[in-house]
Amino acid sequence: MKISNETKIGVLTVLAITVLILGYSFLSGNDVFSGSNKFYAIYKSVDGLSVSKPVLVNGFPIGRVSKMQLLNNGHTVVEFKVEKKYNVPANTLAKLVSTDLLGGKAIVFELGTSKELAEDKDTLKADIQGSLAESLQPIQTKAENLITKLDSSLASINKILNPNFQKNVDRSFASIANSLQTLEGTTKKIDNLVASQTGHINGILSNAEDVSSNLKTTTAGFNGVTANLQKFSGDLANSNIKQTLDNANKAVSDLQQTMSKINSNNGSLGLLLHNDSLYRNLESASKNLNLLFLDLKANPKRYVHFSVFGGGGKKDK
Repeated sequence: MKISNETKIGVLTVLAITVLILGYSFLSGNDVFSGSNKFYAIYKSVDGLSVSKPVLVNGFPIGRVSKMQLLNNGHTVVEFKVEKKYNVPANTLAKLVSTDLLGGKAIVFELGTSKELAEDKDTLKADIQGSLAESLQPIQTKAENLITKLDSSLASINKILNPNFQKNVDRSFASIANSLQTLEGTTKKIDNLVASQTGHINGILSNAEDVSSNLKTTTAGFNGVTANLQKFSGDLANSNIKQTLDNANKAVSDLQQTMSKINSNNGSLGLLLHNDSLYRNLESASKNLNLLFLDLKANPKRYVHFSVFGGGGKKDK
């Protein structure tokens, strides 16, 4: 039986369409040869994730991403298709992880410990792991800082190795050598001076020893004086100096009271000092006494009578 060309072309066309559909379904994450369960997870960001990306458990693929849908709040619902022969616990974590340096992503299932299994069309817990580039960013920053410091160090080394600096270094070493030579000459001169003045130095040391001995003797004398001062201080502290001071204060107080009475108009001394009438009376009495003495001298018979024979004389009239 001869098959026509039209039949061959039709069969080839059907096969091509079938292969195309199967391939598209496979790339879309649909497995047409085996049954699968659908699971969902909600992510804030799905950068690098696309349909047909694998779903892995410890690096082993158990399914693929079959669908992605953007929600009104900006989050994205991702649908996974996992072969039914793989059991997924209900508390499994669907983590969005980076698979390469270019930012490619995949879904990694971290299987939970729950004995209850997730059922078809259940929503799993979602988590996002930073990309490898993001994790390497601190290292990149440190490397850039290190390169900057290295550039600065190389620039400093280049400045050090320039001809002018080398000349300055040569001059510095030459100056150091001259300084060492001068220091050596000075040391020799000092040695010669010390050798020539050894006798004087010995005399100075001997005098210093005598001064030290005299100072020691003087110190012993000072110790005796200090002991005497301490003894005197103790005797003074033990004496009844407080009572003596109290008596002196009392005497001064009495003297002040006496002077206060004298300065006042009370008492004889006060009247004598402040009232001149007593002075005038004394002066008048002195004058009268003086006149009496003069009259007595001039006329003694008026005051004194002598009778040798017992007879009386005549009275003066």
